[in-house]
Amino acid sequence: MKTTTFFKSLFSKEHRSHYDKVFWLMMIALAIVSAVTMYSAGSQLVYRSLANNSSHFAPVFSHIVFLVAGLGVAWIVQQFPSNIIRGIAYVILAFSIFCLLLMFVPGFGVRVNGATRWLDLGFVTFQPSEFAKLSLIIVVSDLLSRMNDKEPELRRKYFLYALGLTILVCGLIMINNLSTAVMLGAIIFIMMFLARVDWKVLVGMIAIAVVFLLSGYLIVKNVYIDQHRALPRPLARAETWVNRIDNMNADNEITAITDQNRQIVCSQIAIARGAKTPFGVGPGQSKERDFLPLAYADFIFAIYVEETGIVGAIILILIYVTILFRACSSSSRFGDHGAMLMVMGLGLLISLQAFISMAVTVGIGPVTGQPLPMMTRGGTGIILTSVYFGIMMAVSREQNELKAQEQKTLDESQQSDAELV
Repeated sequence: MKTTTFFKSLFSKEHRSHYDKVFWLMMIALAIVSAVTMYSAGSQLVYRSLANNSSHFAPVFSHIVFLVAGLGVAWIVQQFPSNIIRGIAYVILAFSIFCLLLMFVPGFGVRVNGATRWLDLGFVTFQPSEFAKLSLIIVVSDLLSRMNDKEPELRRKYFLYALGLTILVCGLIMINNLSTAVMLGAIIFIMMFLARVDWKVLVGMIAIAVVFLLSGYLIVKNVYIDQHRALPRPLARAETWVNRIDNMNADNEITAITDQNRQIVCSQIAIARGAKTPFGVGPGQSKERDFLPLAYADFIFAIYVEETGIVGAIILILIYVTILFRACSSSSRFGDHGAMLMVMGLGLLISLQAFISMAVTVGIGPVTGQPLPMMTRGGTGIILTSVYFGIMMAVSREQNELKAQEQKTLDESQQSDAELV
């Protein structure tokens, strides 16, 4: 009977009134834009599908299925209490660290495009770093919230726990995915700033990070690349990072499209075509979709701009900015400090990843391989981004319900006082 009552409450008008409508609106808007864009960006997948005697609509249909499934996942996750979400995050983080270590064992790590980012467990293949990002942000938000109103020794203990886990996870991710590690580290740093960690400690962290990254760049370039020496196998990916940074800073005139510059050149051509008119060349009219390698993946923003122009680009940017501002405005209303940090961390993760992906596409940053949230094709990425939304909406719903209950109690108290008078 209690179970039936619980499920009825999930569909009640009062329960729905506490949903965060702004988050839902932004997520649905991204899903619609993603489905329309994939119709063009997935042309290369369509050719493969036709070659296998399958439907030309199969790749787009598959993408739409994941988007719809993502909306369902977000709705389910938003029903969970925040304390349960935090507890689950600790388990996922431990599992993620184990999987990141397991990738160094021969036979488990899958190497794609020169980077070992996927783990093959035989029955499933996934990126441990994606689960590590989500769980680390939630766990660190919980640890930092425990620093409030504590004795100096306890504050220091929880801070060191948070810092140690961040260094461990970012260090393991950095070996094969520097951009993700740097982005995740930056988000944790902002969360620490919001948690009012001593500014001297924060300045010291920035100084150490800058010295570490700059020293690593100089050592790899001068000691190994310039001397034509091979890097140790675990650090072989560092050569790619240095070359991408050098290529970004180099003032070389492009005279021909090569395998090395094809992505950047084709994406810039697509953006240039879209910039000819405010609304681009129109949906389904992209030409570069057939020439841009993996147009449906990391450079999908170029196809989107080609077809929708500057107006479409501004709309998409505003969607991600709205997500970030909603995370800020929502968290400012929360009495739970840990919940506030969790929402801010996840909002930053979605928006910052989007801005990095778009910056790379337009040529103002080195190629990083960061996908565009909810836009880039990939079932795991869509589902996990939906989980991000679901968690933010779960916290917002919970806080709205608490405030409604407090207001109801206050109204009843005032009514009782009035009756006594």
